[in-house]
Amino acid sequence: MSLLQTLLAFLGAIGTLVVIHELGHYLVARWCGVKVLRFSVGMGKVVWMRRFGPDQTEWALSVLPLGGYVKMLDGREADVSKLPPEELKREFTRQNVWKRIAIVAAGPLANFLLAIVLYAALFMNGVQEVSSRIAEPDPGSAAERAGLDAGDVVTAINGEAVAGWSDLRWRLIEATLDKQPAQVTVRRDGRGEFTFVLPAASFDRLDIEQDVPGALGFAISLPPPVLNKVTPGGPGAAAGLQAGDQVTHVDGKLMRDSAAFLHAVRGAPGRSLQLDVLRKGTPIALTITPHAEQQKTGKDSVTIGKIQVELAGQPDMIVVATGPVESVQKAVKKVWDTSVLTVQMFGRMIMGEVSWKNVTGPITIADYAGQTARVGLASYLSFIAFISISIGVLNLLPIPVLDGGHLLYYSLEVLTGRPVPERFGEIAQRLGVGLLVTLMALAVFNDVVRLL
Repeated sequence: MSLLQTLLAFLGAIGTLVVIHELGHYLVARWCGVKVLRFSVGMGKVVWMRRFGPDQTEWALSVLPLGGYVKMLDGREADVSKLPPEELKREFTRQNVWKRIAIVAAGPLANFLLAIVLYAALFMNGVQEVSSRIAEPDPGSAAERAGLDAGDVVTAINGEAVAGWSDLRWRLIEATLDKQPAQVTVRRDGRGEFTFVLPAASFDRLDIEQDVPGALGFAISLPPPVLNKVTPGGPGAAAGLQAGDQVTHVDGKLMRDSAAFLHAVRGAPGRSLQLDVLRKGTPIALTITPHAEQQKTGKDSVTIGKIQVELAGQPDMIVVATGPVESVQKAVKKVWDTSVLTVQMFGRMIMGEVSWKNVTGPITIADYAGQTARVGLASYLSFIAFISISIGVLNLLPIPVLDGGHLLYYSLEVLTGRPVPERFGEIAQRLGVGLLVTLMALAVFNDVVRLL
């Protein structure tokens, strides 16, 4: 059932995005007076087709679901010399360059518009997410050195408002890419707002592939450490811990939340800890020695402490909702920010500053589609909006075969006053196909590596 749900979620997302993208091309082509011969969802052999509309356009489903196309009357693909004059007027290459630019750009723009509509709807409805309240920063982390403390609620980073944990993570990723100091504004309960600075050096060795907030010392604030389960035979059970116990202090230090308790235990492999525990309102003192275990962190491994207990409770959740006008404004800004970040990622991969392992393909997209669909409709729609932006940006890259490659040709035509030579276009087309196939192969390879 899980596999079926993942497959259906993937096909639903990709089908929606392909239809919207190609519908952009189709509607603007019709508006510009160009005759559309076929509208296909999918690539390759046509498996179903019907003719509709005044031009008897073929509406088709093709065998490969990863893509689609709008086929227009085009003298480069068919002999149009015998067509009557009124039909020749509707041939694509006979349109002025600005109409051709509008038709080609309409597909990516439709993807951006879809993302804006989805995000605006989600913002108006209200999005439930983890709050931006942070746990006690790791000792020696950038957040701890800057002066941040447990319970701080991050309200802005570099002047950009932070409403929840996703905003916090996003702003820190932007700071990581910029390699500039980050001003973090927080609200402390009963004490007002304060601003702390993470120096540029904090971001020097960070990679956006990793957990950026965690690497900087930011962790989600969790409830007080209350034990939900104690594994028989483990260090916790041997020390006398029971389900329902609340740990208040470790070695005399106040445990404000579960994260603080986890840090204390993980940082004491094989070393005795003095616990102050509340059991049904009665204070109890216990001694516990966490087992030492090796844990991999990338290529390295570290020794951490474990006591084999399960903590209860969930992090603080908030509902972020805005009015219609503000929701549209936020949606436009989010689409812009995401697009800029995506372009920066491509640029840094080309420069060798970011790993090519970040290139993902259909397997990873399908996996995320299934995961978000299982979480709920809001998560699934947010995922579709994000992928829609990615498709829009990808199609605008100046690679022959893609929309961006055609826009590059037409831009050169605007500047020079004449079309790109046909021979040059053919060579560029072949290079573009080769580059696209290489990128797809890399994406599938990365997907398989992640899967294994």
